[in-house]
Amino acid sequence: MIIETRVNLGNKGAELMLHAILEKMKGFFPDAEFAMLPQSGSYYRRAELGLLQKAWYPRYGFQWGEAASLATEKIRRMYGIVLEREIDIVLDASGFGYTDVWGAGPTIELANSCKRWKKNNTRLVLLPQAFGPFTSKAIKDAIKTVADSADLIFARDAISYGYLTEVVGERANIKIAADFTNLIKGVLPGDFDAKKNRFCIIPNHQMVSRAPKKQSEAYLPFMIKCVQYLLSKGIKPFFLIHEGPKDFILARDMADAVGGGLSIVREKHPLKIKGILGACECVISSRFHGLVSSLSQGVPALGTAWSHKYKILFEDYGFDDGIMDLLAGDKEIGEKIDLIIEPESRQRIIKTIREKSEALKQLTDKMWEKVFVIVEKKQADGKRNRK
Repeated sequence: MIIETRVNLGNKGAELMLHAILEKMKGFFPDAEFAMLPQSGSYYRRAELGLLQKAWYPRYGFQWGEAASLATEKIRRMYGIVLEREIDIVLDASGFGYTDVWGAGPTIELANSCKRWKKNNTRLVLLPQAFGPFTSKAIKDAIKTVADSADLIFARDAISYGYLTEVVGERANIKIAADFTNLIKGVLPGDFDAKKNRFCIIPNHQMVSRAPKKQSEAYLPFMIKCVQYLLSKGIKPFFLIHEGPKDFILARDMADAVGGGLSIVREKHPLKIKGILGACECVISSRFHGLVSSLSQGVPALGTAWSHKYKILFEDYGFDDGIMDLLAGDKEIGEKIDLIIEPESRQRIIKTIREKSEALKQLTDKMWEKVFVIVEKKQADGKRNRK
């Protein structure tokens, strides 16, 4: 059985989702093979993870990947290449790809792929992710095609579910399930000094590029005020780069604004990032999966947001006050930070998020059980077809 995982390896949160998929699926289906699109990160990273390469070359509205069928299966396998028609299951973990925010293109591409997969009897599951809004006719038509074709679609929150069902109606194959990276364990790097680095700040350049104008202009000054308040309380934070160079530039600007001397940690491996966050006492994160990795490990965290998914995440963990307003004044900033550093409120928050985390992990297990049913059905179909 060959399973295609649709994840963008250029994003650490997405790569964490890939690790969660591989860990869970290999545990229950040890003989399964996994493939990815060639556009998903670098070839070397895919090869390192033992992933097959799907022959995929979309141009001018057509999929030219089937040209690889000119080579025999034996030759294709020598180079780790599989055809689209050889894929049995597609597990899509796009995170936040199908929405007006990124334009209709990704949703239309998925809809076109659904038509081919249906002909090949390929099963499709959209793992928990944020959806919508869907406003143009093109993107509405596309998401309807996806809903008609998918075996299961998991919206990550009630708002995403509402965006979906507003267009396609309520359906038995559309359900709600929280982010599924909460089950995977982090790995603490041997060279990380947990005693020295207790309070973590994760910047996000999308807070500047994606948030509304007032909030985007306020982001850097706001974060600098957070750092200044922490320093005034005798806490020396460090910056953790969850993504790439643009996040690093933001961290450097924040550090320079307070006189420098703050550590900036750059870690490439998503499991090690989660391990670092699990060792922290407190976190302020502008990255969604930075928040998931913190809260799911019982680490009090505050978050800045550019999408509804952040607000819902804090609600899931019973800590509605965790969202920070970028337009807040100094007094409110101090009050928010005090929530996670003052002993009494901090312990109360830890108790709540740990309880919620355990409940969410149980729900994630139930989500996977539903996915396994689809995979087992496909396995059974394959065995019948071979007889």
